[in-house]
Parts: sequence; structure tokens; C-alpha cells
Amino acid sequence: MPAKIRKIIVQTDEVRVEMGRDVQPPVRKALAIAVIENPCAGRYVENLDELIAIGEELGGLLGARCVQALGIEPGQAQSYGKAAIVGEAGELEHAAAILHPKLGAPLRVAVEKGAALVPSSKKMGGLGTAIDVPLGHKDAAYVRSHFDAMEARVADAPRANEIVVAVVVTDSGRPLPRVGGLTVSEIKGVDGLR
Repeated sequence: MPAKIRKIIVQTDEVRVEMGRDVQPPVRKALAIAVIENPCAGRYVENLDELIAIGEELGGLLGARCVQALGIEPGQAQSYGKAAIVGEAGELEHAAAILHPKLGAPLRVAVEKGAALVPSSKKMGGLGTAIDVPLGHKDAAYVRSHFDAMEARVADAPRANEIVVAVVVTDSGRPLPRVGGLTVSEIKGVDGLR
């Protein structure tokens, strides 16, 4: 059963100046959010396959929306992350079902490759609850310059029977990174770590 999407929100964030220094090229992040009906709200459901399938659907949809918002080719995406907020009639496991088993594969297609795990966060909350979507380089988890986050919030969601699902994609790391570690030019992209 496809996701019952009440709304989709897409926004971009572009940093051009940091600490008085020009950031060239600008650091850009795109956030795509789907507010969906929770088909398991208000009751205990043993088999969460319906939510897992919704996660698979949303991984591709939201990942593609992020890439489109950035105006880049999929292979130019550098980092990604995912998050979900479950309304009060649901449970945290509903967010886990959406985020973990199958959302990652279509997101990786949307950003071309993605050898590294997709960082994630989840929580329960009401209208206007914010969540930080953690970010890491899509092909190498040890690239410190790409450890970051972007806040996701929807003023009128999640309602009790809803789930807010968010994906973030970037075309670069943090502005002016200088804490060492593996650099983008050193990525092998084989094991998801280096």
C-alpha cells in the first residue's frame, strides 16, 4: 500500500559566508519532508511490513527531491541523512520500520552509490516538533568534514496519527572544515568507512 502523503516540504540551506570568510563554493543542503498517515496508529501491530514498504517508497522520492532542489546530478551528492518523528498515537518502532530496513537502498540510487550507512534519528512528538537529521558522507563514514546535521520541523505535524519523514542531501561538507581526518580526495568508497 503506498504512503498516504498529506504534504511534502522541500527547502534548501546555502552558506556563503562563515566567520567573515567567503565560502566558495557555497555549502548547500537540501531537506525533503513527507508528512504521512501512520497506518499503525492507535493499535499494536506485530508485522510492520506496511511501514517498511512506505520507507522504501519515501527513500527514493525524498532523495530525488533533494537532488533536484540542489540542482545537481546524483553523483555530485556528497552526504545524506534521514529522520522521522512519530505522532502520539504511534510508537518509536514505527519510525524504525520506515527508516531502517529499506529506505536506504532507493536513497542510494537517488544520490548514486552511497557505500556508507545513512545516519538517522527518530523520536516521538507533537505538532511542530523539531528533529536534527544527522549527516555523514555518503561513501565514507570517516570523512569528518561532512559530520553535520540539519533541523527538520513542520508547524502542523505530526498529528497524532501521522509520521514526519525527513531526508537531507548535501553537495559539500561543513563550511571551512579544519579538524582533520579523511579528505574527500582520499575516499576509496569500498567499505563505507574510508
